[in-house]
This record gives sequence, structure tokens and C-alpha cells, in this order.
Amino acid sequence: MRIALFATCIVDAMYPRVARATVQILERLGHDVVFPSGQACCGQMHTNSGYFDAATKVVDNHVRAFEADEYDVVVAPSGSCVASVKHQHPMLAERSGDAGLKARAETIGAKTYELSQLLVDVLGVTDAAAQIGSHFPHTVTYHPSCHGMRLLRLGDRQLNLLKSVGGIDVVELPEADQCCGFGGTFAMKNSEVSGAMLEDKARNICSTGASLCSGGDASCLLHIGGGLSRSGAAAGTLHFAEILASTLEDPAQLPDSSGTTAGTATPTTAGTATGTTTGATR
Repeated sequence: MRIALFATCIVDAMYPRVARATVQILERLGHDVVFPSGQACCGQMHTNSGYFDAATKVVDNHVRAFEADEYDVVVAPSGSCVASVKHQHPMLAERSGDAGLKARAETIGAKTYELSQLLVDVLGVTDAAAQIGSHFPHTVTYHPSCHGMRLLRLGDRQLNLLKSVGGIDVVELPEADQCCGFGGTFAMKNSEVSGAMLEDKARNICSTGASLCSGGDASCLLHIGGGLSRSGAAAGTLHFAEILASTLEDPAQLPDSSGTTAGTATPTTAGTATGTTTGATR
């Protein structure tokens, strides 16, 4: 299968290793990954803040970028960005009165999957250890992000994939379904409420005794990781794609006390992040 990678803004700028891990997983399964070079933001931040006209321009760019390559499906390691592509993009196009853009956005959205959706529903991955070679001998707890739960209806896809990793010990997170408090611009506009929600989430993570909290959205993990670091907690965060990509021969790097991962602190372009991906350096 030929798969287009939608890297997303935060992954591109701050977590390029998540994009690399996504590519490693898919290539290990025998698929060809391409990187549409015109891609940028999904526009979720603009939309959630009420800047609909500006967001529509972003939608137009996204559609044109993903119409420029030939592929079977699109994958993104972010539930919130996939939710924006599938739900917000057609809504914005319809609001603008552009029926053509709406139809094109719906076509792209129908082919766009969050990583665990693609792995489980399309590629039939149920045993990460056996099918991907995943190995991660650490104690991990799991935070399900809001958009993944409530808009994409991911259910336990990410959690079940984590549980199938070799050597891992996955422990239940109390009040796992509660928001971490990030919510994009919500964390800035309502910082006190956001901070209180983050304190609850960090306290619950620490109560599990896990060394890491995993999840499927880099934005939530960035927020949670910052809270854990500021509180002096021993736990860190790691995207579930990095855990799935980890093997005995090439184990995932663990975050240090600052919440970063060795060798990945310098932001890079999404094209560079995907390394050997076909078309990634165009």
C-alpha cells in the first residue's frame, strides 16, 4: 500500500522522532510511505479560535497538498489533527460557500486515518510484538486524548496496541478519560483552569508508579510532560508510535528529566523528520 504521511505542526516542529517512528512502523509492515511536500497546518487552532476565514485558506492548502500525490490512504500520528481534517474541513468549506472545496475536503478526509485506526482497521495489526517487532521493557500508563475518544471514537485501539508490545507493563490510569487541560488555545486563554486540570492528570499519572505516560497526541503529551517536569515527577511522556517502533535491536530513547529525548531537541522540517521516506526531501 502507498501511504501519505501527514506529519502535523507540533510533530514537525517539536517531535520529529514521532514522524520517523510512524514511517518505521509502516515500512516495517512492507508499505511505501510518501510525504506530500505542500502540507502545513490543519487549521484546527484557527477554527477553534473562531478565525473561520483564515482557517478556510488553510483547508484549501491542505486539500491541494494531498491532491498532489498518488496514494491509497493518509495517516497522521495525531487524533486531534485527523479529527480536524475529517470534521472541521468540510464544515469550513461549506460555510465559505465553496461546494467544490467541500467535496474535495470530504474526499481527502475519507482517506485520512489516525495511526492506530490505520494499523488496526486497515492493516490488521493486533499484535505489535509479532507483527512489528515492538519491544519496550518499561512500565507505562496511557492517556486517551479527547479528540481521539470523542470525535474519532478510537476506543481502545491505541491502548490495545500498547498492551501487545513485547516486554511492556501497561498500568491503568485513574480518571483516564478526563481532559489533560491542553485544548490548544484553551491552555492560554484559560490558564488557571487548564493548570488545575493538568495537576489532576499529573497526580493520577504519578499514582500509577509508571515511568512513562503514553498517548496519541503530541500536543497533549507536550502539555502533560511540562506539568510532570515542573512538579519534579520522575515520570515522562512518550508517543505510542515511538513505543511501537521500539525494538530489541533499536530501542526507543527515553525522555530525560527535562521531558526531551536525547538527540531530538533541535526542531527540523517534516521532510527531514521522515528521513528515508520516499519523496520526503522534495
